[in-house]
Amino acid sequence: MAGEVTRSVVDRDGVPDAGDRIQIGVAVDIPDPWGPQLTKRRAEAGDPQAADIPAHVTLLGPTEIPLDTLPAVERHLAGVAAAHLPFTLHLRGTGTFRPVTQVVFVAVAAGISECELLAAAISAAPELHREARFPYHPHVTVAQDVAPEALDKAYEDLADFSAMFEVAAFTLFSHSGQARWQPRRDFRLGG
Repeated sequence: MAGEVTRSVVDRDGVPDAGDRIQIGVAVDIPDPWGPQLTKRRAEAGDPQAADIPAHVTLLGPTEIPLDTLPAVERHLAGVAAAHLPFTLHLRGTGTFRPVTQVVFVAVAAGISECELLAAAISAAPELHREARFPYHPHVTVAQDVAPEALDKAYEDLADFSAMFEVAAFTLFSHSGQARWQPRRDFRLGG
């Protein structure tokens, strides 16, 4: 399809995804230099998920689907991307979900409504609808389920963080259950 980049579907060992179900997620990647910086900061907080999850803003959290529905899901994502324009995302400062969950994040200061609209459109597909535990709140996790001191340190250390960049695409990721989340395909906004 026009405007999309196809990526190979392999796990860390170079083995193609297999089986009749696949776990997927959809996110806005945080570009260089900020993405690696935030991923490194998450690792420094002692968050074990930092090794498997690159810095991102989630649009669809981990969702298991039948593998044979993947082509329909990709068509749906292409349609969603074509119907939404590129936008500026401004990350600034920190926030937390404590005491509800033990999470510290970098806040989205601009681009919130665009992320909300994309997330709602993506989850509108029957294959992708799932009950949400919490209302959608775009953010970049930088520490999760670590010691309170590590959460406090991440919150304080990144309080002055700021990054602004153009979001021209979102990415479909997959997970084999044994390796880092792998990018499958980028979907360019605005067709």
